[in-house]
Amino acid sequence: MSAENEPVSIAAATQLLPQEERLAYSVEESAQLLGVHYFSVYRLIQRGKLRACRVLRGKLLVPRTELLKLLKREES
Repeated sequence: MSAENEPVSIAAATQLLPQEERLAYSVEESAQLLGVHYFSVYRLIQRGKLRACRVLRGKLLVPRTELLKLLKREES
């Protein structure tokens, strides 16, 4: 596993999130923030462990709050 794919803690993730605090991230951006492969994020969505919203042209967006909830669950 390379350094860019290492999982991050919730404190580190909140520091990585831009200051303007976007409301949602693409699957690829979510994977980058979580330090996992984008396909792992798709699996989390399919298994119901991560909520996502389908927007224009079928693109999936993961709400920021869902990413933070996931990180809190994983830390516990």
